[in-house]
Amino acid sequence: MRHLSALVAGFAAVSFGATIQYQTLDKAVIEQRLRSVGSTDESRERIIRDLFVKAGCPSEALQELPVRHVRAPNVLCSIPGQTDSVILVSAHFDFVRRGNGVIDNWSGAALVPSLLESLSKTPRHHRFVFVCFTNEEEGMIGSKAYVHGLSKEQLHQISAVINLDSLATGPTKVEVDRGDKRLLLALSAIAQTLHLPLSAVNVHQVGRSDSDTFQDAGVPAITVHSITQETLPILHSARDRMEAVKFNDYYDSYKLLAAYLAYLDGKLGSSTETPAKVDPGR
Repeated sequence: MRHLSALVAGFAAVSFGATIQYQTLDKAVIEQRLRSVGSTDESRERIIRDLFVKAGCPSEALQELPVRHVRAPNVLCSIPGQTDSVILVSAHFDFVRRGNGVIDNWSGAALVPSLLESLSKTPRHHRFVFVCFTNEEEGMIGSKAYVHGLSKEQLHQISAVINLDSLATGPTKVEVDRGDKRLLLALSAIAQTLHLPLSAVNVHQVGRSDSDTFQDAGVPAITVHSITQETLPILHSARDRMEAVKFNDYYDSYKLLAAYLAYLDGKLGSSTETPAKVDPGR
């Protein structure tokens, strides 16, 4: 991780489609869910499951997927769409115990149920799968088990994977080294429309994440994070605690991601690009 390269984003603006609708949760809700961090992988999985329920996940859509030789399962909730095409939103909940693992990666995992809640009030074109993976820190075991459990047809149905890893140390960043270019441009467009910060910082060379599992399988994916050369030493250290969190930046990342996912729902698979409005309803 010594050779982290930071790239100030030089994204090109793109135009995008009709009004996108989603629900914006209050900052206090997002902060409370981040503060609910557990002290073990097993407790974190239980908390994630409870957060999905609080976010409105129906019992029949909530799944715990056991992973061989791992105590805590993957946990996911899906919301139906008008097609079989899937947008998958992921984060891992396991952590390295030199700190509390708040940044890496409770910050991502705690946000996944909130993003489900933000999108589930409006009928969707895509089926959305919100999944929190176990044992990323030991070689992406949870995401690999998930991908290996999919048929070729199911894998082909995934239009995009948006992976969240190590948010909340500062303004939103995105990995561009392996990131799908169309997904990157779309994220830039939403950030510019909402006047929210976004820059590119490549972290692929300093550590792999669950997005790599999908990219290795040929699935378009990006990882959204907050890491810079200055904040990188927080990870896997005693500094990875709640005190490292910058809540205003974390909430900005949430707002950006909620709008972005709603936009992707209407955009992916479309051959036209026309101006749009963003409707972050409450």
